[in-house]
Amino acid sequence: MLLSIFQSGIFEWQFRRQLLVTLSATLITFCHGIALGWLSPMLPQLLSEQDTPLDFFIDVGQASWLGAAISLGGISGNFSFSFLMNRFGRKVSLYALALPNTCIWFLFYFARSIEWLYVARVCAGLTGGGMFVVLPIFIGEIADNSIRGRLCSFFTLTMNTGIMVGFIVASHIPYHVIPCAVVGLPVLYLFLATRFPETPQQLLVWSREEEAQKALKYYRHCDGPQVTKEQEREYQKQFDEMRLAIQQRSKDAGNVGLSMADFCNKRALKAMATGLMLMIAQIFTGTFAFINYMSNIFDAVHTQLDPNTNTIIIGAVQIVGTLASMYLVDRYGRKILLVVSCAGSGLGAAGFGLYAFYAEETDADLSAYASWLPVSLMALIIFIANVGVISVTMVVLVELLPQKIRAVATSICLGCLSFFAFTSLKTFPLMMFHFGLAATMWFSASVCALCLFYVVVFVEETKGRSMYD
Repeated sequence: MLLSIFQSGIFEWQFRRQLLVTLSATLITFCHGIALGWLSPMLPQLLSEQDTPLDFFIDVGQASWLGAAISLGGISGNFSFSFLMNRFGRKVSLYALALPNTCIWFLFYFARSIEWLYVARVCAGLTGGGMFVVLPIFIGEIADNSIRGRLCSFFTLTMNTGIMVGFIVASHIPYHVIPCAVVGLPVLYLFLATRFPETPQQLLVWSREEEAQKALKYYRHCDGPQVTKEQEREYQKQFDEMRLAIQQRSKDAGNVGLSMADFCNKRALKAMATGLMLMIAQIFTGTFAFINYMSNIFDAVHTQLDPNTNTIIIGAVQIVGTLASMYLVDRYGRKILLVVSCAGSGLGAAGFGLYAFYAEETDADLSAYASWLPVSLMALIIFIANVGVISVTMVVLVELLPQKIRAVATSICLGCLSFFAFTSLKTFPLMMFHFGLAATMWFSASVCALCLFYVVVFVEETKGRSMYD
């Protein structure tokens, strides 16, 4: 399957720079994934007075705030990076992502109280909130229509790989060694980000047409001596289409910029409503909370395998799910993956809730199933979610939103995503404590059912849609 993902275009000569730039830009999502994965295996240690690696330990209330603090930073990151991107362009925003991510590891290393960890998680939220605004738009603008879905999926692939690495290092490497090993990665990312140009669309917005031509030639690999006349014609056609679309947008905007009318027309409202529903699907189907509290979930159902081992297995499943999405997204479209994802995640969450109910509320002997059933059900949920809801949401959002309001509307949707994530991460451990794991899982399953209905009835297929519509 891995080879098939990269066939039919993505390794072809004219797309190679797009792939390399995407890999360079998504190194920051790998770093962010490590910071996300760090929490789940580390949280049980921080909750234990005997096992804590620091000079203090925390209680359940502080643990819920530690989980939720990332979303407070996420809301700030959504809007601050949207401002940066609109005012200073995509490249400056990419550079800025390295700063809060570097701060995370210094704060983890020098933590003297729970407040240090709160601030570190807020910095992780700033990175994540900025990433979700900047990277899908940046990758969408440099990518050819035929491979955009696969390139945008690298965003999720590198983050999930980072999460698995975070699971592994937090489970098996001493606490203070981890920041020392990871802190160099955002510095490497910053260096790589200086090696490629601004997007041609942004340069055209700034009326820097000559630089925009050079940038498009760079990303389409049309700046060398081996370029054929056919490739040159195709490049010129793309550039003319891009220039006309941006000129028309500027003409429509005049000197007043965005207005409420741009957000209140039928197309914009429907696109934003779909974006908000996809944000709900991504968070309240439970997968984000599951990843953050994975070890606690497995501990609650008394699995015979070590909870951290189960967590690492789930990290690997996330990667396989993302690879499956990359294989399928440009072949079969976005909508079918969302439908399958919502349906499968709902069934998996309902099944896990049923198992948790019997484990918590009855005297049934589940020892024969305890070694494989919980991790199998969770693997199903995470795999199916990564095939669709997690991997495809940002692709669909960028393709649905009209170009004129894309940056601002993306920030609004992602601000809502961060708020939903805060609510989910703050309430999930409390729901587990007060209502039990079974009820919490069934709530996630019911949200999956609601999102499935919306996707089937209202969501349009966006495969192959132009970024200039």
